Amino acid sequence: MTANPEPPTRALWITKAASTEIRETDILDGPDHIQVSTLFSSISRGTERLVFHGQVPRSEHDTMRAPFQQGDFTFPVKYGYSAVGTVQSGPRKGETVFALYPHQTRFSIPSHAAISINPSVPPARAVLAANMETALNIMWDAGVCAGSKVTIVGGGVVGALTGYLCARTPGTEVCIVDINPDKAALAGQLGCAFTTPENVPEDADMVIHTSATSSGLATAINAAGVEATIIEASWYGDHFTTVPLGTRFHQRRLRIISSQVGRISAHMGARWDYKKRLTKAIDLLADPVLDALISGETDFADLPENYGSILEDPSTLCHRIRYSNR
Repeated sequence: MTANPEPPTRALWITKAASTEIRETDILDGPDHIQVSTLFSSISRGTERLVFHGQVPRSEHDTMRAPFQQGDFTFPVKYGYSAVGTVQSGPRKGETVFALYPHQTRFSIPSHAAISINPSVPPARAVLAANMETALNIMWDAGVCAGSKVTIVGGGVVGALTGYLCARTPGTEVCIVDINPDKAALAGQLGCAFTTPENVPEDADMVIHTSATSSGLATAINAAGVEATIIEASWYGDHFTTVPLGTRFHQRRLRIISSQVGRISAHMGARWDYKKRLTKAIDLLADPVLDALISGETDFADLPENYGSILEDPSTLCHRIRYSNR
């Protein structure tokens, strides 16, 4: 009998601003590469929405490239960084791994770039790994410690995961702030208090801003106590931001510090590298409560017709893509 040939490898491409299609693509092999059959990937709404609309500043086209991106931000581009799959051959055959790879049915990457998934973490939840890695880095940058009073402005997936981590530090008080009151239930599941911007407490030791809006940053400034630190974890793309630096900002001697997952905090860098950080982020996903952050699921074949609406829906947290080639 003749073995059935494998179906062609397919990937989601953004062909121009606000337009996508699935294209057949070659698998690019290399030394010490492994082939992975994708089980799930996920949409990172904040960043992918900016890429989808062509809003990545030209000055950042190199720095904002995803690890295995093809094409560039002037289109066409294959973009994404959260894939979970099964190794198909070699010494790691059968292993379930996470990779910073775009939305594609199968792919080949260097073995060191495929991070083993702890058996305690289901593959369907492991798609949160890139977001958890960002949240972990934010927590490091913020210097959250026992007894801290932490306010998080923006209840998206990164803000929620950051709240989840902070709330598990002994003695912390964590409040998530969002314009959508329906996020209160999610905050409670994660061990956090909740409020809307008009009722935000004004004495936080540290404030973490993740909403990528000028109004959210103003709320963060209002929430900060005397000599507190505001961690700006949003990425605005080519949007300009209005920052209210009068009155309270000066009177309270506040600091605004950026956090970006592309760099490891200086005080952690001597002991941590990117692989170790990502591995730890995956391990932190063992808690079933984090399934609450999966706000929807779409079959890969249906992704082009739904991609734009998923990105535009403000209720989207982590939207999971499932693949039928498994």
